[in-house]
Amino acid sequence: MTASTPDDQRIRLDKWLWAARFYKTRALAKEAIEGGKVHYNSQRCKPGRLVETGAKLTLRLGWQEMVIIVDDISDRRRGAPEAQKLYHETEESVKKREEMAWQRKTMQAAQLPPARRPSKKDRRDIQRFREQNGI
Repeated sequence: MTASTPDDQRIRLDKWLWAARFYKTRALAKEAIEGGKVHYNSQRCKPGRLVETGAKLTLRLGWQEMVIIVDDISDRRRGAPEAQKLYHETEESVKKREEMAWQRKTMQAAQLPPARRPSKKDRRDIQRFREQNGI
């Protein structure tokens, strides 16, 4: 509870995350905070933590990890364009996310499944090869 923030600008972290559209419900936001997926100024926190402008939040959403700075405070969930005005993502975070996405994409491309299942003739050839080579 800080004296510098007026009463109308005091909002819980779970409610702010819900209003900023990071989570569909406050319950999901609360679970993420309690599970250690949300850090407030590089420290674990509780869902009731009061959010202040300029705070640095680290969020882990699935495969992505985002570092955002709180620009504005709102307790109302509105459309996505308005919700995006509540925060901005740091440049390092954007670069890191793009790099990780590229790595996942290349790893997935390297593990392409076969074009089709082996036919009966293919299976016989594989079996014959294994018997000849003692595999």
